[in-house]
Amino acid sequence: MTPTDHRTEPAGEAADADRRTYILVDGENIDATLGTSILGHRPQPEERPRWDRVLSFARREFEQDVKGLFFLQTNHEMPMAFVQALLALDYTPVPLSGSSQQKVVDIAIQKMMVELVQHEADVLLVSNDGDFLPQVRELLADEERRVGVIGFTEFANGGFGSLRDEGLEIFDLEHDVRAFNVTLPRVRIIPIDEFDPTAFL
Repeated sequence: MTPTDHRTEPAGEAADADRRTYILVDGENIDATLGTSILGHRPQPEERPRWDRVLSFARREFEQDVKGLFFLQTNHEMPMAFVQALLALDYTPVPLSGSSQQKVVDIAIQKMMVELVQHEADVLLVSNDGDFLPQVRELLADEERRVGVIGFTEFANGGFGSLRDEGLEIFDLEHDVRAFNVTLPRVRIIPIDEFDPTAFL
């Protein structure tokens, strides 16, 4: 699958043609939240996110090309089947290893976010983890940059909500991105404009 730039820009905006959205996926956090807090068991293949839909959502929402970086802890063994699947979906896998005391995925994503502060790019973080709050704040300091978080909103760190006034956009992986083929057994606060009585019949 090749990324496609769907923007239709006036000729005067051609200088921004190379701007893109970086998607930083903390797959470990999403998987743990899904299995432990929502399903109560290890997710089955049909219960996992369709990661290609995250890329498609970002392209539509941010109206520019995207680069998906999927960070994973490998424990010194390359999970080749998963890596090949990510490559086929047009993600760049970032396999990491470190000591048992190191949260290698968190460290790598934090370093990437710090680096992106120096670039004219937008950022979407896929995680519920508040460990990234300092880097999110730093990215938001550039008022020209769009910064968003995708996750399960009822399990997202409360600090993300406090950054909405600074421009942080928050998206739900199931309800906004529509990344699942199944309906997850979630209990969440429903905005009245989204309430569907038939879902409770």
